[in-house]
Amino acid sequence: MIRQIGFDTRKYLAAQVQKILERVSLFDKLYLEFGGKLRYDNHASRVLPGFTPDTKVQMLKRLGDKIEIVHCISAKDIERRKIRRDFGLTYEDQMLKDISDLRELGLTVSAVVISRFSNERSALKFMQRLENRGERVYTQYEIEDYLNDLDYVVSEKGYGKPEYVETEKPIVIVTAPGPGSGKMSFCMAQLYQERKRGIKSGFAKFETFPIWNLELDHPVNVAYEAATADIGDYNLVDPYHFEAYGVTAINYNRDVENFAIMKKIIEMMVEEDDPMARIRSPTDMGVNMAKEGIVDDGVVREASRQEVVRRFFRYQREFVEGETTHDTLDRIEEIMKKVGVTPLDRSVVRPAREAAEDARRRSAEGKGYKGIYCGAAIEIVDDSNHTHMIQGKNSPILHAESAAILNATKTLAGIPDEIEVISRPVIESVMRLKERMGRSSVALDVKEVLDALAASAVVGPNARRCIDALEMLKGCEMHTTHLMDSGDETPLVRLGLNVTTDAKIPLINNS
Repeated sequence: MIRQIGFDTRKYLAAQVQKILERVSLFDKLYLEFGGKLRYDNHASRVLPGFTPDTKVQMLKRLGDKIEIVHCISAKDIERRKIRRDFGLTYEDQMLKDISDLRELGLTVSAVVISRFSNERSALKFMQRLENRGERVYTQYEIEDYLNDLDYVVSEKGYGKPEYVETEKPIVIVTAPGPGSGKMSFCMAQLYQERKRGIKSGFAKFETFPIWNLELDHPVNVAYEAATADIGDYNLVDPYHFEAYGVTAINYNRDVENFAIMKKIIEMMVEEDDPMARIRSPTDMGVNMAKEGIVDDGVVREASRQEVVRRFFRYQREFVEGETTHDTLDRIEEIMKKVGVTPLDRSVVRPAREAAEDARRRSAEGKGYKGIYCGAAIEIVDDSNHTHMIQGKNSPILHAESAAILNATKTLAGIPDEIEVISRPVIESVMRLKERMGRSSVALDVKEVLDALAASAVVGPNARRCIDALEMLKGCEMHTTHLMDSGDETPLVRLGLNVTTDAKIPLINNS
């Protein structure tokens, strides 16, 4: 999909790498805590059009042989099998994938740290999986009365107790599959133990959002609040930074709330003339240069408003599934008011609902399928940069999402609507197989349609053209009216579509 560009990745990378190198030059070694996702930062690519999902990896490659990577994961998240929504993987499976991918890219992953560890069986099994793959694995137990008894925390019984992780490179990237993984605690324990060893280590935070030198109510920063509405994060002016420098800088509540304690911990570790002792605000801890890449503020503002609406639908869906609360819904509605958007400002919402209503109306008139009424819509841009709104509704043969995908690829491939691209015998064969397996519905989901397209492409040139057009769906917007099965949602996400849903529970209507 062709999009307007609001962000220059090359310009940003040059500024960001320089900033990190300036910071590491102050120390023997720098522990750089990475907030957000190290790979596939889809939030950043949506709110900063032009920011590629692998921008952070490009940055690490530019730093070259100066870096190594340590992954942290909480034993508590392993125990409850916490899922990352973007790929539908548990935190531990996502970590294994990331380690494998990073090594293929030539980036050194030196260790895994399991934090908040108390001999959980699932954590022990994961440790075995890692060690069987040749990974160095370390554990960190929770420090009792953490952040209340600082003399205990900054002592041999506190930061001195965890296993020390040997690192070799001047920059240690500390990352995790999600929040609450113990990155900060690991970094501070390493600093404590290395200072005892005579190594002048430093610490910095790499957080893309909020962007500290954009205004508080800039839609990019508001979109960060939307992304963290479920955990209650919010942006605010960094009071420490304003007091120290008279400059307005934007940070988020947890960093500001924890800074006074962090400052005391750092002062207990280092001498007065140390660069770490000169940190006067949470913003000082950061090395974020994202604003340098913004080249069209108007494009970025609109992209961020759209992201707020996407988040509204995500939380609505999670509420239906019992994964979030009324408080989150109330919070996202307030955030939407900040940037002046409603659910219908998402262009694909109304067409998806119209498709479902058309299916219901046609059934009532005796002209269509009697059953579950679902609708889907995809906004695509063709090679001539023309925008098309493609709809799909369910039928005895196809799910609504499957129909929309087929219609979209045919439009992009320039194939007339009346021409069939999937062999009828292939469709019938898949439906018979589903029937024999006892499936309640034999209609094809998206995965099955893609498989059927691949089978038909062996002898059908039109099916091959549709498969080639799938690449053009990356970055396109899509909406559905009902909760999707994994057979629909997972392939849509992997195709790179930005999918939202009304999250209605499908109900059969036989009237």
